Amino acid sequence: MSKKKLLAATVASLALVGLAAALYSNNNTAADDVADDQVTAAQASPADPAAIARGAYVAIQGDCAACHSVPGGKPFAGGYGLQTPFGVVYSTNITPALNTGLGHWTERDFFRAVRHGKHKDGQLLYPAMPYNAYVRFNDDDMHDLWAYIRSLQPVEQPAKQNTLGFPYNIRLAMHGWNLLFFDNSTFQADPSQSEQWNRGRYLVDGAGHCASCHTPKNLLGGDTGRYLQGAEVAGSHAPEITGERYHGLGAWNAEQIQQYLKTGSNHQAVASGTMAEVVEFSTQYFTDQDLAAIAVYLLSLPGSQSARPKALAQATPVMRRGAAVYEYNCMACHNVAGEGIPGMVTAFADNPGIRAPSHSNLVTTVLSGSRAAITDANVTGAGMPSFDWKLSDADIAAVLTYVRNSWGNAAPEVQAVEVAKVRKYLGKPGNLQNSF
Repeated sequence: MSKKKLLAATVASLALVGLAAALYSNNNTAADDVADDQVTAAQASPADPAAIARGAYVAIQGDCAACHSVPGGKPFAGGYGLQTPFGVVYSTNITPALNTGLGHWTERDFFRAVRHGKHKDGQLLYPAMPYNAYVRFNDDDMHDLWAYIRSLQPVEQPAKQNTLGFPYNIRLAMHGWNLLFFDNSTFQADPSQSEQWNRGRYLVDGAGHCASCHTPKNLLGGDTGRYLQGAEVAGSHAPEITGERYHGLGAWNAEQIQQYLKTGSNHQAVASGTMAEVVEFSTQYFTDQDLAAIAVYLLSLPGSQSARPKALAQATPVMRRGAAVYEYNCMACHNVAGEGIPGMVTAFADNPGIRAPSHSNLVTTVLSGSRAAITDANVTGAGMPSFDWKLSDADIAAVLTYVRNSWGNAAPEVQAVEVAKVRKYLGKPGNLQNSF
């Protein structure tokens, strides 16, 4: 064998060995060996009530019911369709039902699924189930979560078939995805930070799986390096939630962040859409200590460090038109200078969410209307009517450009053609009038 062929063979062998080692490390589930692998959920004796209560809180932190329940259906019985850029992934039944749920699963089977994305039968799960975040769950939380799951009322409901096209329906491809984007490591506290900061990071990166929505994704659906800096998700925009002041949460203090997560609103913002569901079913039930920890952690993140753009001049035609549309259609609720109504109506003035890089949420809200979160602390749940029937695409573009460039805000102009695309995507008819 020539030296060149020998060198090539050596390099290829080393590459294969390296790949094998990487795959082994990435697929290693030894951390789950702490779980029982003998007794199934159906066979197990009733769990300690204290463990069940703690597990219920862990399930709330992970918002498990939101994905594993269909509105109006049986809790945790699955069947909810998760919209992804690659198709629809349906959640599974996680009640301890013998035939269609987890009745035949052991605790270790459950640990492997939650923390490593592996089904009992060895099949790889899709990351619509955020195991790439749940891998941070510590053993105590996992034991308690299993105690809670097996305490649920069994519901026999078969899983729906996913509607993923080729090649995304090939589960073996998940080995490659995991190798690229799954960090198979447990949560490690940062000794240079406070206990509160570490608790906040544990909740944000683990149970809360905040990066699933708020971190931009690449073409393969993996997280990019722009951690929690805002992302487009199923036609809407999940805003930046770092301590960055212009687009993030840096203009809020910790108490205002806590209030938003607890009640669904604060002095400036009102949760709606997907975030309203998160607040309603998850964060409103967090302890005050956990909400404070989350706020401390998020505010510590530098974020995008965005440069403040120059606002459009009020005298430009689009701003004048927007001001007129605002006066006739928006001012009654959002007030003369965009002050809103604290706890009920979003304030536009100096609002990071209004001047976000993406205006998709604003366009969708104007066209479709919106409903605020309803919580134990704020039962009003005020709604905004749709304006698809009343305002033209040019009117909507103008008024959004106006609020995004007034009262301390500055952001790029919204174009009528962009509104038209969203109107078509939502299936909304054209307005009944030529203008406002």
